[in-house]
This record gives sequence, structure tokens and C-alpha cells, in this order.
Amino acid sequence: MNIENTLNRAVKMLNKFNIKNPKLDSEILLSKAISKDRRYIILNSHEKINKKILFDFNNLIERRKKGEPIAYITNNKEFWNDSFYVDKNVLIPRPDTELIIDQVLTIFQKNKQLQLLDIGVGSGCILLSLLKERPNFFGTGIDISKKSINISKYNAKILQLTNRVKFYNSDVDNFKIGKYDLIVSNPPYIESVNLKYLERDVINFEPKLALSGGFDGFSKIRKVINKAAYLIKRNGKLILEIGFSQTEKVRKILKENGFYTNKVLKDYEKKDRCVVSTKI
Repeated sequence: MNIENTLNRAVKMLNKFNIKNPKLDSEILLSKAISKDRRYIILNSHEKINKKILFDFNNLIERRKKGEPIAYITNNKEFWNDSFYVDKNVLIPRPDTELIIDQVLTIFQKNKQLQLLDIGVGSGCILLSLLKERPNFFGTGIDISKKSINISKYNAKILQLTNRVKFYNSDVDNFKIGKYDLIVSNPPYIESVNLKYLERDVINFEPKLALSGGFDGFSKIRKVINKAAYLIKRNGKLILEIGFSQTEKVRKILKENGFYTNKVLKDYEKKDRCVVSTKI
């Protein structure tokens, strides 16, 4: 069996199970099984594959056909300018979340020194991307999930940022360490009743702890804003990712906690996704 035949068979299998990008997914998974990049797969389509690689590849395809996300199968997700280790214990980083990075880099110049807090740090993708871009930032990440904290620590080590970041396994309610110039967060904001409508790749595999915003979708957002009001310095910036229908209520919660809303940014689908605010 050569690469081309192996891929064709895998694509047919994934098509049968209604996987969205069967060709791309098959190429990525064969790249993992064969320990080569996709370019090699494409340029060497007539190369024979040995039984061990074929066995490993078929196992990966079995996982994908059941809906398991590619990022979890490969333990890798690209975000901003780096690759991050991810598994089922953390939310998979989304392109829309890069809006937070873009805003911070717009607001704060390269040589700026500041203390940064990421509430609900997950894989560390937001916090660590910012530390990579701004060498004078010092970061703190907190998360209620111990496994998430371990993943963030691992990614910090891989990106050689361990000396500029601290992590705490803590609920936001109980965290009282430090005062910050900038707080970022991508809190869970999906209403509990709407979780069942998410794509099967998401609801069946990604951690519900990182998705569910409680009964009305605002329970975690409120917690983050309430605690940020206590942890942030005067004139400090709070940048939040939100659900597209939550803008007005988030503005209200921010105002009640002494924040002024500077702007609301739209995602790639032109929906409200990110709120930039200042503590007054």
C-alpha cells in the first residue's frame, strides 16, 4: 500500500462519517503516523507504507471518524505564531481568540513593562503568546483545573518563558495575589441549555468546564469581572472574549464594577467577540 492509496481509503472512510475536511485531516494524521510533514506526504505519494505505520494511521483515522478533534489526536494546535500542546483537558484555541492578542499589541508598545493576568488560562495560548511578543511583560495564569495548569506549564517550558510566568491552580473567587496592569480572559460563556447544540467535535470531546457559562451564560463572566475589579490597577485594561449576543449585558456588568468600555471588536464572521475596557 502506498501513500496515495492509503490516503484515498482514509478520505472515503471519513466522508462516510460526515467529517468536514476528510482530505486535509487524512494528510495531517498520516503526517503524524509517518513522522513527516504534509509536504512530504504530498510529494511522495507513491512511496510504500510499512505495516506498523499503516496500523498506527488506521488507529488515528478511527479516532477521527468518531469526531475526536484533530488537535487532540495530534496534541498540537497552532495559535498566533506558535504551536501549543493541547489535549482533552483544555479548550482548543480558536482563531477568534487571537483578537485579544492583536488588541494588547495595539494598546501596549514593545518596550512596555507590565504585570499581566490571564483568568482561566487553559493551554496558556493567550498568556504565552503575549509574553513572546512583549519581552518586558510578566505573566500570571490561573485556572480551576490542575491538569490545565500542568499543560500551561509545559507550553511555557517549550516556549522558554518559564522565567517570566507563574501559574496558580485556583478558582477566580479565591485568587488574591498581586495587582495587575492588564487582565485578559476567555471565560466560558455558553448557556447550559445550548451546549447540546454545539458541533459533536466540541460537545463530545472538549471540557464542559471550559464551555458552560451557567444557566444564562454569564455566571463565569460576572465572576471574572467582579474579581478583576479587585485585582486590577487603576487605569488598567480588562480584555474579554464574549458570546456574540452578550455585548450589552457585559457592558452593564463592567459599568457596575467601575469599568469603562473602550470598544467592542467583531470576529471573522462580523459578530461581537471581544470587549476592551478600562478601570476608572
